[in-house]
Amino acid sequence: MAKTLTPPEALHRAAALCSTVEHCTADIREKLARWGIGGSDARAIVDRLVQERFIDEQRYAVAFVKDKFRFSGWGRIKIRYALQQKHIGDCDIDHALAGIDEEQYSNRLLDLLRAKSHTIRDNDAEARRVKLFRFAASRGFESNLIFTALKQIEP
Repeated sequence: MAKTLTPPEALHRAAALCSTVEHCTADIREKLARWGIGGSDARAIVDRLVQERFIDEQRYAVAFVKDKFRFSGWGRIKIRYALQQKHIGDCDIDHALAGIDEEQYSNRLLDLLRAKSHTIRDNDAEARRVKLFRFAASRGFESNLIFTALKQIEP
């Protein structure tokens, strides 16, 4: 088990973490609990980090959306769900998701479907279509966009 920190040590360590990489309130609360800080001390530390802008939920949401879309190839549905799991507010999520360019979003979906299409060995057109749809849906893309993209890549 990790060494239990005092509240001032935990504040210093959490501030150092937040100054290097974006973190949300839920992440910091989890780390504080692992460090043995709970209750009113944890609330005070988080409040101070928010007040001093080490933690900014909207800034975190924007960075999270950029990373998950650009590097992981996630769609809006999956990104929204992941942010909700981290207790980010709906207005912050909506603001962050609005930053995704529609053309890039559609092109990303097309690229993912084309790449996946090459790995499917099934010759039946309907079975291929179902597999591609499930793949794109599991990545969090909207069904209407998936249907449009599938029409574009079909031979």
